[in-house]
Amino acid sequence: MSYILVVDDEPDIRDLVKDILEDEGHQVATAENGLAAKKQLRDRRPELIFLDIWMPDLDGISLLKEWSQGEGLPCPVIMMSGHGTVETAVEATRLGAYDFLEKPLSLAKLLLTAEHALNAEKLQQENQGLKKRADQILEPVGHSMSIQHLREQVKRLAMHDTWVLISGEPGVGRETFARYMHSQSKRSSRPFVDVSVSSIAKGNSARELFGSEDGDHVSYGRLEQASGGTLFLDEVADMDLEAQAQLLGALDTGSFIRVGGSEPVEVDVRIIAATHKNLEDQVRKSEFNEDLFFHLNVVPLLIPPLREHHEDVPELLRFYTDFFVAREKLPYRKFSIAAQNYLRNYAWPGNIRELKNLVQRLMILGGDEEIDQSEVENALGNRMEPEMNLGGSVVSFDQPIRQAREAFERAYLEYQLAKHDGNVTQMAEEAGMERTHLYRKLRSVGIEIKDRR
Repeated sequence: MSYILVVDDEPDIRDLVKDILEDEGHQVATAENGLAAKKQLRDRRPELIFLDIWMPDLDGISLLKEWSQGEGLPCPVIMMSGHGTVETAVEATRLGAYDFLEKPLSLAKLLLTAEHALNAEKLQQENQGLKKRADQILEPVGHSMSIQHLREQVKRLAMHDTWVLISGEPGVGRETFARYMHSQSKRSSRPFVDVSVSSIAKGNSARELFGSEDGDHVSYGRLEQASGGTLFLDEVADMDLEAQAQLLGALDTGSFIRVGGSEPVEVDVRIIAATHKNLEDQVRKSEFNEDLFFHLNVVPLLIPPLREHHEDVPELLRFYTDFFVAREKLPYRKFSIAAQNYLRNYAWPGNIRELKNLVQRLMILGGDEEIDQSEVENALGNRMEPEMNLGGSVVSFDQPIRQAREAFERAYLEYQLAKHDGNVTQMAEEAGMERTHLYRKLRSVGIEIKDRR
């Protein structure tokens, strides 16, 4: 069911279009003029707008132009007019209108255009962040008892609408399980919106999550973007306390107020949160809202580190080998039995993310079709030779200690950067450094964090 706004100053047309769309199962709001349309947009973000051109207070083209400024149109807009010209149709298209319908309306064409526009909007949402999603897998890989049990547990959880807290070390695949849960739920046809809380600038969490209002301009936050679907909050422990309190209020009341706004906005969304920290410790330190913790922790889901289901390593190696052959057209290479056995017994401090990066690195570097144990050891930097390969960076021991230390620090930071996907907060925590000191250190060794992101 989609939420559609119909804007027309003629009551008969408004009611006719509303009735037709509601018969198709959509939820429909109406507005009799431009001012009423603006209020409807403040109240709730529509997924499609039918907009009349000729209205007494504010014409549709001017309204479309106003909406198209800034962040762009909030959703597809279908223009309607009984006195349209080629010039107005061209202007509407230039401003981003999806289509143009002439009055008297053809009901069959209206429904078909609405269906196409909604499908186009859904496709656009799916294409946003497409590269990131290309890195995701649709279903957790592995046939160990622990992974099979987790998959079944996720399927059961997907049948209910309760909030879920996923915990586990960085790199274990928390987002993979969140996406899998969404795909198995009744919300699967609606958006899955992921938010990396740790990447939000300090003090900006509320604006990012709840959106903002400035006069007639409305910026929709992630909660509204995920309407009807799932909002995934990764590293939720990094959310500032003010935003935590607002999120708790939204959970309790089913509504929230945008930053700078005054009217409540209803919300229907499932929350899946994830963290690698111990939230109970954060609560004891007064760094996390206790009530929010209890709401999130209704159903905890712990993802084990790879070292605890190492029997899945060969299957993961095959999966990511095929993945990079298909996605990046890299030459096929296979791991020898000795190499697979060696990696089964490796500690995997970076978990599945580290395994994925290792497979990609070995396939890019190329060589014989078979990857043997010695090549794996070199890639992991486990061989004590005059020079050491650390994650693709070579550190020579045949140089003064100062240069060797600088080379090691750069290799170490490169590794941490890849391991944590550029998340400086997580890097600083694992490295035992203050963020400001870590930023200075990154610059001193020539690593620009913005470029890597």
